[in-house]
Amino acid sequence: MSSSFDLSPVDRITVGTVGPTGKRTFYLQARQGSQLVTLKMEKQQVGALAGLLGELLADLPSVGTLPDKLDLEEPVLAEWAIGAIRVEYDSGADQIVLVAEEIDLVDEEGVPLAGAGGLARFAATREQVAAVAIHGVGLVEAGRPPCPLCGYPLDPAGHSCPRTNGHRPPTL
Repeated sequence: MSSSFDLSPVDRITVGTVGPTGKRTFYLQARQGSQLVTLKMEKQQVGALAGLLGELLADLPSVGTLPDKLDLEEPVLAEWAIGAIRVEYDSGADQIVLVAEEIDLVDEEGVPLAGAGGLARFAATREQVAAVAIHGVGLVEAGRPPCPLCGYPLDPAGHSCPRTNGHRPPTL
């Protein structure tokens, strides 16, 4: 069984990357006291999370001063990969709660693998998640530009666009 975590409230929360552009690995990381939890994410998940947090915060009172130390803490060792993530607002505590579920791993025959099922719950202030949203947008935008036809990232070495059946590079 994978580890589960409940950091409520977090002392620190961030998203970040490791690796060069085009080969980056994305992470969600939270700390409560001496406990550091790092979970692997996909680039699209970071973008979607940042957008959702922005929409949620738009409906809440203005935030105060945002945290500015958003780099990942070492060691960056993922406990597991996130499959689904949901966002909740706890009005009583005035906190945003991120609930991440481990990705469902299956073998080559589609049978679920034993040991999956981790769950992580991170409760953070509006200021902390606002900083995560802004930082997440910056991370996503710092990557490779999307193909104007298919939306997949353009590689400096070339791009076999599925919209052109790979026969010609997309033109702008």
